[in-house]
Amino acid sequence: MAFKIVRAPKKVQKLVHMLLQLLALSLGIFGVSVAFKYHKKSQIQDMTSLHSWLGIVTICLFGLQAPKRTRAMVLPLHAYAGLAIFLLTVCTAETGLVEKSAEPGMESRLVNFTGLFILLFALAVSFSAALPRVFRGYDT
Repeated sequence: MAFKIVRAPKKVQKLVHMLLQLLALSLGIFGVSVAFKYHKKSQIQDMTSLHSWLGIVTICLFGLQAPKRTRAMVLPLHAYAGLAIFLLTVCTAETGLVEKSAEPGMESRLVNFTGLFILLFALAVSFSAALPRVFRGYDT
């Protein structure tokens, strides 16, 4: 999305893309480590839900895209792999919400609306990624 939204030379777009990906990967690794620490402290077994499996697969696939050599090998598929990993992230978030959903009431409505907003966000990003570039002035 940085290549479609950021109106700047390609090198700046690449830098923005890299920084956002680094931030996302760092937050993902932080989240996974916090979950493992919480499970250890609470004596809860790890990796028992679909949410946890999707989370680990997402972080691993995301991390595998990082090395330059890997990106070069799959360059034609890199953008599609990124979108697939994004959608996997959305599935992970949705399963996490379902896993923690509450009894009927205000809290469950908040969880449901959060899930709907995540879905709408995913649709908007997917459509935007599929559309041709709008800004053509900074392709170099």
